[in-house]
Amino acid sequence: MVIGESEALRGAFDVAVDAHRGQQRHDGSPYIAHPLTVCEILAARGEGETTLVAALLHDAVEDSEITAGEVTERFGVEVGELVAALTEDDEIDDWVTRKDALRAQVAGAGASAAAIYGADKLANLREMRATYAAHGEAAIDLHKAPTLDSRVAAWRADLELVVRLAGSGLAADLRLELEAFERERATVTGDAQEAGVRG
Repeated sequence: MVIGESEALRGAFDVAVDAHRGQQRHDGSPYIAHPLTVCEILAARGEGETTLVAALLHDAVEDSEITAGEVTERFGVEVGELVAALTEDDEIDDWVTRKDALRAQVAGAGASAAAIYGADKLANLREMRATYAAHGEAAIDLHKAPTLDSRVAAWRADLELVVRLAGSGLAADLRLELEAFERERATVTGDAQEAGVRG
């Protein structure tokens, strides 16, 4: 991993570890694995240090007491602005409306924000595919979205944003993962419907 090569990345990793201490992903793994994965996806695509630092911190403001102002003070204006753009407005109660507002923030922040956002969605979608393989339609019970249909619709809108603003390779990977998930889901729900008809 690229973290050891940079003082800023080491600092961001330390802040992210503190911000996500005791938190877990849906599969029970430590939450810090997620921002690390997002950072690794972007590092493999040659993104610069500022983007990688922001990737490590992209969920820190949402999930801890750290503020965007503190991120800016420690890591600079550009990182602070990226993290702020990637932070949901928790005052918006409706899930779909909140996701739409986040997407608009990211679009307004430009290509680097869209790249982090796309890598985040790619990591989440890969995780969802594994969860879905184990739990089927009940996978949504382990996620924040109200339904799997609303989650898929949001991913489709996310893909449109990534196609428009981020690199084509990232968009292609996200499209492939989403199409694979939709095929897997169609197979499961189709089999369930056929079983219901036969029963």
